[in-house]
Amino acid sequence: MTISNLSPGMCARITGYDAGNRAYRAKLLALGLTRGTTIRLVNTAPLGDPVQLEVRGFNVSLRKDEAAVVQVDAV
Repeated sequence: MTISNLSPGMCARITGYDAGNRAYRAKLLALGLTRGTTIRLVNTAPLGDPVQLEVRGFNVSLRKDEAAVVQVDAV
């Protein structure tokens, strides 16, 4: 399951990342999106891009395709 499968207000725990660009994955890790972290989908823009996440007490906006690499399990 990915972040795009979540509805606003839902919480999920990060389980991993899709294989792909290692540099981009490093940026996500630097933002605090590490395995085991609980996130909450705050809002999605009207056209679905970007998505706003609450991570460790702060908000992060990611493009839809960027958020699609993050694997999560609903909490």
